[in-house]
Amino acid sequence: MPEIDPRTQVARRDFSAFQVPCGNVGCKRFFRTTAGRTKHILSAHPIVSPPASPEPHISHPDDITDNPFQDDELQGQPNGDDDEALRASPPPNVHTEFFGPGNLLFRNYHTLLDGRPCDKHGHFLPEGTPPPPPEPKSPNDWTPFRNRTEFETAEFFYIKNQMPAGQIDHLLDLWATTLLKSGSSPPFADHKDLYATIDSIALGDVKWEGFSCTYTGEKPDGYPPWMDGTYDVWYRDPREVVLNMLANPDYAEEMDYRPYREYATNGDERQFRDFMSADWAWDQADIIAGDPETIGSTFVPIILGSDKTTVSVATGNNEYYPLYLSIGNVHNNVCRAHRDALVVIGFLAMPKTTKKHADDPKFRKFRRQLFHSSLSRILTSLRPGMSKPEIAKFGDGHFRRVIYGLGPYIADYEEQVLLACIVRFWCPRCVSHRDNLDATSVLRSREFHEALFEVGTYGELWTEFGIVADLIPFTNDFPRADIHETMAPDILHQVIKGAFKDHLVDWVEKYLVLTHRRTEADRILDDIDHRIAAVASFSGLRCFPQGRGFKQWMGDDSKALMKVYIPAIEGHVPTDVVRAFRALLEFCYLVRRNTITERTLDEIQDAISRFHQYREVFKTSGVIPTFSLPRQHSLMHYAHVIRLFGAPNGLCSSITESKHIKAVKEPWRRSSKYKVLGQMLVTNQRLSKLAAARVDFESRGMLKGTCLSAELEALGMSDNPDVPNDEDLNDPPPNQASNLEDGDNLTIDHGLTILQAHTRLTRTVQTKRARNVLALADELHLPSLPALIRRFLYEQTRPDNTLDMYDIPLAACPSDLSGIGGMRVEHIRSCPMWRNEFSRHDCVFVNTGSDTEGIRGLDVARVQAFFSFNYAGTVYPCAVVRWFDVIGDSPDPETGMWVVRPAYSANRAPTHTIIHVDTIYRAAHLIPIYGNQFLPLDITLHVSYDAFRAYYVNKYVDHHAFEIAS
Repeated sequence: MPEIDPRTQVARRDFSAFQVPCGNVGCKRFFRTTAGRTKHILSAHPIVSPPASPEPHISHPDDITDNPFQDDELQGQPNGDDDEALRASPPPNVHTEFFGPGNLLFRNYHTLLDGRPCDKHGHFLPEGTPPPPPEPKSPNDWTPFRNRTEFETAEFFYIKNQMPAGQIDHLLDLWATTLLKSGSSPPFADHKDLYATIDSIALGDVKWEGFSCTYTGEKPDGYPPWMDGTYDVWYRDPREVVLNMLANPDYAEEMDYRPYREYATNGDERQFRDFMSADWAWDQADIIAGDPETIGSTFVPIILGSDKTTVSVATGNNEYYPLYLSIGNVHNNVCRAHRDALVVIGFLAMPKTTKKHADDPKFRKFRRQLFHSSLSRILTSLRPGMSKPEIAKFGDGHFRRVIYGLGPYIADYEEQVLLACIVRFWCPRCVSHRDNLDATSVLRSREFHEALFEVGTYGELWTEFGIVADLIPFTNDFPRADIHETMAPDILHQVIKGAFKDHLVDWVEKYLVLTHRRTEADRILDDIDHRIAAVASFSGLRCFPQGRGFKQWMGDDSKALMKVYIPAIEGHVPTDVVRAFRALLEFCYLVRRNTITERTLDEIQDAISRFHQYREVFKTSGVIPTFSLPRQHSLMHYAHVIRLFGAPNGLCSSITESKHIKAVKEPWRRSSKYKVLGQMLVTNQRLSKLAAARVDFESRGMLKGTCLSAELEALGMSDNPDVPNDEDLNDPPPNQASNLEDGDNLTIDHGLTILQAHTRLTRTVQTKRARNVLALADELHLPSLPALIRRFLYEQTRPDNTLDMYDIPLAACPSDLSGIGGMRVEHIRSCPMWRNEFSRHDCVFVNTGSDTEGIRGLDVARVQAFFSFNYAGTVYPCAVVRWFDVIGDSPDPETGMWVVRPAYSANRAPTHTIIHVDTIYRAAHLIPIYGNQFLPLDITLHVSYDAFRAYYVNKYVDHHAFEIAS
């Protein structure tokens, strides 16, 4: 490359090799400046007083699913040379342990399938025996990569950036031009070299296999073309996938090795949490333990899920049918966090035919039976381990004997019909007739269906029980498996998309049309859309600028609409309609809790009863003729399935739909669009290999710091006098404005209240804002601000004072306001110009010292400004707030939400106060009470908090608000 004349070259920064480590234990972040590190520490590692209990470790989303720590030679069936030594005597019948801090909970663990560690031959170890030491590995062996740079470059290209092959080659060429003078070369020759290196990784290599299926029945004359078709199924050995998952050290502290039942110490109230805390795993363990050879083993429930997905409509009907697998031992938070506890193990065949033959009974039967036969074939490798224990290595380093069992199947209703071999519009869980699904009836089971096959005809089973008698469920090929019992709840499709969006929201529009005719109904619907669009902003809340009138609904759209819909329709629909929505939303938030107690189950049943009572308005008004709707009927089974499987949020189809992105859609997008499936399989395998390599390298301590910091350390260039000590980084505390003017010797005031939630100010200096008290008072149009600050200081400096703020004589308050130096205003969603449009001043819950739980112990305020100031050597992080008064002693009976209104003093002036930021519990969201009037067109979300006399405290805005404001 020709040199550039320095006189004509634009001045630019040189590459900086300066790397500052975070310094906090367990944090691997490095920064180019000390200011960047300080900002990171204040946000990611705040010092909260009093300190909270440590949060569970959440690993990086690139962490591995297929783990390298399994030893293939040590896994399989136990050594049969000493059967007596392998058998264990049943331990005592009671095994109770306290769980969690403070002995507030205790667990009764299963005493037979209790996950006892063993050696690699299956012999149980004495209690307390440490795991065997890991096999020694070189800390410098990056095979198949030459060094860390190559590995991280491969990760960057293939995982983080997903760069196309041509762009990889182009970037490597540019990289090479910078190295020509030194005679060096980039990490890879081209994209082929990169791919070949990834393919040569030996870890995480669960290869894809395939088999083909054809129609083998009788072919009549002129038979349709689908009978000659060959249908390919691709899969990975599920046993190998499960063994890798069990061996993943990332799950070692978030995995249950034995079934248990959890109770509150106070009152012995049962509560359901993760999968192994519920009854199904316990009952299965009881059955398995009937075989003495299984005693002491770890029960591993196999959780499956499948769902068709479309990757492109514009370029043809590109559909795929992925099959996913997880295990019931990992905690629900691991599944929800997309930490590779759910793995794609197959792509099922989707037979196609012409429209003429699409409804042919033979084709429909072939398509359904192909599904079940494929699942049975894919899961074959797990069948031996369902009867006789195998030896598996776990992430904690121990070996254990494991016994598998088919557990819940995650599927939407259409998939459930296929799985249960029933007729559409029937319930896959009970035998209630399709014309009256909510009638009390017995639950379906494998034994019940087989008994019906003995006495009923095909037609009788179809019409009276909704059974497709000529289909055989895949679960019939496995021990202890019953597809009807293991049908997982599906909050997304049954409650959110089903009962809420597809049913109630549509019924409201039909009701309005029936009651007001089309023209007036459209006018009302436009006002409802306007009300939805006028809802104030809130963190995490999706805005609907045009209301809810758009064609392509996603799950997130329905979830967002749930949060704001009730106030929008109130006044336009009967009270019973509002109450029906309230009951359904309360049901939804209750079943989505991470921990569900017996009391919660009673609340769930109460919500269902109220929903059934108030939904009758849609039938009496002629909107619908029947409530016999499968997805809505499924709500009646939730209490039962929670007892079986624990909290439903660990089994929702939203988890599998999210997995579609990484396992199907992104691999499809990076393909050449020609013979795509093969390329998608290769992509998924390479992702698994890279993830496995990362876990292996981390286990050997080879990925500490950044690639650059490691190289600097190797060259002896890591020491830098400008890097402060780790102790310096942990001081000042997060609320201290360390870069305030005159702030070198400041202490921090932590407020007077018990700290239940940590609040701190943003670190960005607003240079164009007020810099002193009088200027801030003028900016906020609040002349009383100096007096408010003086009263605030009086309270802060006299913690034993019992007077109300407004009863404090102003003369007794500190008056040296000129001593408040170095003020700077910092905003957390409280600013005069939000996104260059309008001002935004959010609302908050404020803890004023009450011990009462929920909203009765909190006040609601709107933040006018955040600021901090220095008085007498102490920094006070504060907020100017305007108060709201709570109306009434209970929530509104129709909506279930508390009602507040802006507070005024005796002279009708708005009530303002200065509060310490530590008293802010969390953000609050208010929705106007619109009443019966149509909303003026000039009302927008930007003026929502200023234009109305009363508001609902929106408990549906998120799960935290639901717990606080119920």
